[in-house]
Amino acid sequence: MDWKICLATFGTIFLAELGDKTQLAAILMTSKTARPLSVFIGAVAALALVTLLAVVFGEGLMRIVPEHVLKNVAAGAFIVIGVLMLMGRM
Repeated sequence: MDWKICLATFGTIFLAELGDKTQLAAILMTSKTARPLSVFIGAVAALALVTLLAVVFGEGLMRIVPEHVLKNVAAGAFIVIGVLMLMGRM
């Protein structure tokens, strides 16, 4: 286990998810059901499954596409999305 990578991943995901629609959905579900533990378990299970799928997909993709290509494509996609958001098209 590489704790440095683990903590960096935790920090990145934690900050990215703060105030995200996931939290809004959890707040809404809790207020509608008044069952915070059930909402928490459901949300954690869903996020864990989505993360598992992303990790498995990412590992498979790394076997097919070179890392530098993936980094360039990801950087380009973020730039395009950022520009589209600034233009009000997203």
